[in-house]
Amino acid sequence: MSRVAVIGAGPSGLAALRAFQSAKAKGAKIPEIVCFERQDDWGGLWNYSWRTGLDEYGEPVHSSMYRYLWSNGPKEALEFADYTFDEHFKTPIGSYPPREVLWDYIKGRVEKAGVRSWVRFRTPVRDVSYDKKTGKFTVVAHDLKADKSITEKFDNVIVATGHFSTPNVPQFEGFRTFGGRIMHAHDFRDALEFKGKDILIVGTSYSAEDIGSQCYKYGCKSVTISHRTNPTGYDWPKAFSEVPILTKVEGKKAFFKDGSTRENVDAIILCTGYQHHFPFMRDDLRLRTKNKMWVMNLYKGVVWEDNPKLFYLGMQDQYYTFNMFDAQAWFARDVILGRIKLPTKATMRKHSKLWESKEAKIVTPKDAWEFQADNIRELLAATDYPSFDIDGVNQLLYEWKNHKKEDIMNFRDNAYRSVMTGKMSPKHHTKWMKAMDDSLESYLRSK
Repeated sequence: MSRVAVIGAGPSGLAALRAFQSAKAKGAKIPEIVCFERQDDWGGLWNYSWRTGLDEYGEPVHSSMYRYLWSNGPKEALEFADYTFDEHFKTPIGSYPPREVLWDYIKGRVEKAGVRSWVRFRTPVRDVSYDKKTGKFTVVAHDLKADKSITEKFDNVIVATGHFSTPNVPQFEGFRTFGGRIMHAHDFRDALEFKGKDILIVGTSYSAEDIGSQCYKYGCKSVTISHRTNPTGYDWPKAFSEVPILTKVEGKKAFFKDGSTRENVDAIILCTGYQHHFPFMRDDLRLRTKNKMWVMNLYKGVVWEDNPKLFYLGMQDQYYTFNMFDAQAWFARDVILGRIKLPTKATMRKHSKLWESKEAKIVTPKDAWEFQADNIRELLAATDYPSFDIDGVNQLLYEWKNHKKEDIMNFRDNAYRSVMTGKMSPKHHTKWMKAMDDSLESYLRSK
């Protein structure tokens, strides 16, 4: 029997497990699937840990998740086509669930599929190599609980470790002597730490928007957002201000490119993005890329062109998430099962170049999510993943973007219609700014 290694049991890795289980349930003969997961449970970033830095085994903490995080986009835009929110929760819920609710939903599908035995928890991969003579991958992993190394052979490898766990941490003049707290968003855990504090956020990504909003919601004194290119453009409360890029700090005083300053900064939170980091992959197998809508050397965004027995899932900058991971996982599965015949390497490269040229024409967020939607359409056309209204998801994203523009602090109070069931979601029982308890129990209670 052939064997497939899946590295990571977050949303992308679980999509791969579900894809193979789906084929098996329909009578297909599938390979042996072995999923390696560093954490003690599945869910990837959605599996919250209070830890930062290193865990109890000395492993880098994978999760960048923090308390009080609620989805920053409508759940209707990420809903699984084969497992709806209604099926999981048995009752309608609002459009912006907290982390624990989404984690429960992600787990629900794979628990129903019965694939937990395929996962080896607390077993990070240390090395992946490929032997051209045998056509096999050698995977070296570390069983942390037993503290022993494991070496096994596989016919295919699927890398699904994500790219939001290794922080990109710039340095600014004066950081060594800054009189307050400096941290990357990866290590942010609790907004209450900054109650009554003046905070400076460097960056304008989604994490910058959300961490600033969280800190304000839970009582920080002020939020200054420093941008390298353009301000966010949102109508923030009076406690917020936006300034050009930070140039230096002296003590607790911050200086910015336009000559402005901020006195008595208590904390600096670097929302400066993440690196694609795969130290366990040998050089000839390792993906090297910046955060882009189209990642080169991946045919259809999935297949490693230099060795089509290797696959990477979820490596793109993302508007689509869970259902995109599904589309990629089903495609990878069908290549492995021999249902999809790949073209020559030259043809694959030509295809990737074409999509790279399309990416270069992206100007607006709408251009970006429509670009990604077209890629998903192409993937779905080749597999049996349930079709869904991609145009409807694009419209959801358009409404979401407008709602953020209209009211950045309260956009989560809106509700949307599911493109999978056609049902309108209810508005949550408590407005987001007043909802201080983010637990599953609190969210799912009737009022």
